[in-house]
Amino acid sequence: MIDGLIGCKLGMTQVFVDGKGLVPVTVVEVGPCKVVQLKTPEKDGYAAAQISFKEVKPKRANKPLVGHFRKADVAPSRILREFGSTEGLSRGQVLTADVFREGEFVDVTGTSKGKGFQGVMKRHNYGGGRASHGSRFHRAPGSIGQSAYPSHVFKNKGMPGQMGNKQVTTQGLEVVAVRPEENLILLKGAVPGSNQSVVLVRKSVKSRSN
Repeated sequence: MIDGLIGCKLGMTQVFVDGKGLVPVTVVEVGPCKVVQLKTPEKDGYAAAQISFKEVKPKRANKPLVGHFRKADVAPSRILREFGSTEGLSRGQVLTADVFREGEFVDVTGTSKGKGFQGVMKRHNYGGGRASHGSRFHRAPGSIGQSAYPSHVFKNKGMPGQMGNKQVTTQGLEVVAVRPEENLILLKGAVPGSNQSVVLVRKSVKSRSN
C-alpha cells in the first residue's frame, strides 16, 4: 500500500478527544488521488507510484500531459507527485483518506508562508541592541566579520534576507481523526503553509509508540 497522499491544507480548528481534552488540529483534505503511473527499476531505474490530485478540465492541461493521463484512463489533474511505495497498486486506482488510521503519526511537507525581506531580529531571533535613548544601535545585526584572522565572514552567518517561502517538513504529527467520506484527516498541531496550499502527507519515517 502507498505510504502517503497529496493533500490540501484547509485550516485549523479544535476538537474534544476522550482522555486528552481539547486538542488543536489542522484539517487536511487528502484525496481522492489517482494512480497515474507505476515506475519500475527495470524501466525507470527506481520504483515509485505517481499519483494525481485536483482534477482540471482537459483544456487546462497541455497535450503531452493529456496523453499521459489518458494512458491511465484518468482525468487530467493539476498536481502530480511520486511516492516510493508501489506494492498493491494499479494504474487508475483511486486512493482516499482511509490510507491513514487514527493514532498513527505522519510527516507533512509543505511550503511555509512567505514573509518577505526581514531583519535579523525577526528572521534569526537576535536580541538587538539597547532600547534606551541615544544608543543608536537597536535592531541592526552588528559586526559580522572576523579580525586579522581569518578575516572573512563564515558561511551560514545569520543575516537579513528572504524569510519563509521554503519547503518545510513537520515530523511526527498525530492523526486525531480520519473521515474517509469527506476525504479529511485531522492532524494534531500545526502544518506548514497557508490555507488552500498543497501538502504531502506521508506516514512517519521515525517510529513512535501510540
